[in-house]
Amino acid sequence: MRAGPRARLAVVAGATSASGVALTRRLVADGLDVVAVGSDAGRLDAAFADLDGVDRQVCDLADEAAVLALADRVRADHGGADALFHLVGGWRGGKGITTQTAEDYGFLHRSVFVTLFNTSRAFYDQLAERGGRLAAVSATAVAAPTAANASYAAVKASVDAWIQAVADGFARDGTTAAATAVVVKALVDDAMRAQHPERAFPGYTHVDDLAAILAGLAGAPAAEVNGSRIDAGRG
Repeated sequence: MRAGPRARLAVVAGATSASGVALTRRLVADGLDVVAVGSDAGRLDAAFADLDGVDRQVCDLADEAAVLALADRVRADHGGADALFHLVGGWRGGKGITTQTAEDYGFLHRSVFVTLFNTSRAFYDQLAERGGRLAAVSATAVAAPTAANASYAAVKASVDAWIQAVADGFARDGTTAAATAVVVKALVDDAMRAQHPERAFPGYTHVDDLAAILAGLAGAPAAEVNGSRIDAGRG
């Protein structure tokens, strides 16, 4: 057990993704405790078994009851969450509008939006009480959708709208909590660069840069980041 005052606690949803691993390690380095949430215990262990201050939790974030139970455990075990970072994603596309399938849209809706819908509602009160931060990753495709990525852009637009709605809720409730969307074209990590040394990845955001932006939200005034869309693009 850690002596002294309770450390700030962040919940990272989608913690075993490249961006989730980068963020979790950044948060721990910054002195936060982290609840790392993923769908597979083995991947959680592989990513964080060597890292103190990480509570590894397996949860189907598309399952409302499971997410509510997770939020109850976080409150019981840690006193509540000071931040919720939603890094659950996915991508599916086609060649045009008629090749956008209901199966692909359903997958994206469940993976990208329903998980945010469930987690943000389950942790809303904890974040409001603690002046916490909610952040989710949006996409440049929202502002410039194409026929090929229509389903993806539509679901990410839902993410943007939901974050704006949560931000309005925090403000109307008189809290110092904030909800923020961080906008990327796409993400890249060192493994991707090593696999494709010939590619420049123009406009992509490195997962370490995304982690720095997300980790920095805690120190930003709520009035500056609540309801904002932060452009994380890198030229």
